[in-house]
Amino acid sequence: MIVLEIVSYFFLIAGSIFSVIGGIGLVRLPEFYSRMHGGGITDTLGAGLVILGLILLAGPTLVAFKLFVILFFLTITSPSSCHALAKSALANGLRPQLDVDSEVDLPVIGGGRVK
Repeated sequence: MIVLEIVSYFFLIAGSIFSVIGGIGLVRLPEFYSRMHGGGITDTLGAGLVILGLILLAGPTLVAFKLFVILFFLTITSPSSCHALAKSALANGLRPQLDVDSEVDLPVIGGGRVK
């Protein structure tokens, strides 16, 4: 039983660290798309590890099943919402910051070009 608790505490601490790193990334990263990437990855991983740690602590109960369902929906909806938000921003003309020397012409959804 003590091994299971140690593993669950490891997941809880790791998830908390990933969530804090994601929060710092949202503040420190320079532009929208970088923030979306940093926030989306750490949001899914951090919350997923915390929920996994709680599932291990709960044991085979109804609470663990409910946490598993939350984890399932979080795993599907968080990356999908980040993708949809980034795609919408690109379609509405928000260009990513590129290297100054690059001459990349980015396509826009619908066949137009971002100027």
